[in-house]
Amino acid sequence: MSTTNGAERAESTEPADSPNRVELIDRWIELLLAVMLGVVTLATAWSGYQAARWGGTQSILFSQAGARRTESTRASTLGGQQAQIDIGMFSNWINAYADENEALTAFYEKRFRGEFQPAFDAWLEADPANNPDAPETPFEMPEYQPAKFEEATQLELDAEGLFEEGRAANQQSDDYILNAVILASVLFLSGIVTRFDWLPVRVVIIVAALVLLGVGLYNIMVYPIA
Repeated sequence: MSTTNGAERAESTEPADSPNRVELIDRWIELLLAVMLGVVTLATAWSGYQAARWGGTQSILFSQAGARRTESTRASTLGGQQAQIDIGMFSNWINAYADENEALTAFYEKRFRGEFQPAFDAWLEADPANNPDAPETPFEMPEYQPAKFEEATQLELDAEGLFEEGRAANQQSDDYILNAVILASVLFLSGIVTRFDWLPVRVVIIVAALVLLGVGLYNIMVYPIA
């Protein structure tokens, strides 16, 4: 009789423990999902915010690069105009020199631009009339360095640097957008996990969500902040 009562008590205990265990697991899963959802929401918002900021930085850098290129073109054009003046004055000097008109050659020499004068003086010292190795014109001398051409070159280099920074900012914006997609996948997995009653399936989904969440949080930690 006592044996029968013990068996009945064992049978009555097992069904009571099993629901309690399942309920406890469900509660832990709900708690984990709540924490994950909170973290994912904040991380997704931060990724979207940074993507927008980096997109704005890209636009600013591209605009600055365009402005530098415009300034470079303007400086190059002005340098070309100044070079034409130097060429015209030197041509007039050559004609006056060929005519042996010393007064006219002196007149032109006094009106050479400051950037052309050092090259002209160095060219005369090279004695081009008697030295076959001398450059044919002062424009081939290393002393001839029009400032506007150098300015145009520097501005073009600045524009290229700004453009590359803009491309990097654009890539960073894309990286943050991709990170937001990864975090959105965590939200999706967190939403469907409760649809499955079989515990192994739940565990697999939660592990996958945690891995993606870890990737998303790692990216946020290593990505630069705009």
